[in-house]
Amino acid sequence: MRYVAAYLLAVLGGKASPSQNDIEKILSSVGIETDGEKLKKVISELNGKSIDDLISQGREKLSSMPIGGGAAAPAGAAAAAGAAAAPAEEKKEEKKPAKEESESDDDDLGFGLFD
Repeated sequence: MRYVAAYLLAVLGGKASPSQNDIEKILSSVGIETDGEKLKKVISELNGKSIDDLISQGREKLSSMPIGGGAAAPAGAAAAAGAAAAPAEEKKEEKKPAKEESESDDDDLGFGLFD
């Protein structure tokens, strides 16, 4: 993701087709070391493509993704979520209760939260 962001920054800076050196320069300015293989892959995938077109295609893909809500989840997924929640509740019960705060702790602060 950092390589894509640096690529986009270079494009916004006026480079129509940023080179590996351009992206490394951007990333090194904020203290990020680069992985040459990953960087070459990002450049080869993005080189020669319009950033505006790529962003609009990405927005179309994101708009087709379902967003939250339990109503759309399959019944099997809901059952699995319920089964996973049961052990979590058991673990909560096993934990020892936290040390209760005494009123003297509040006096040290000189004020109360609800005063």
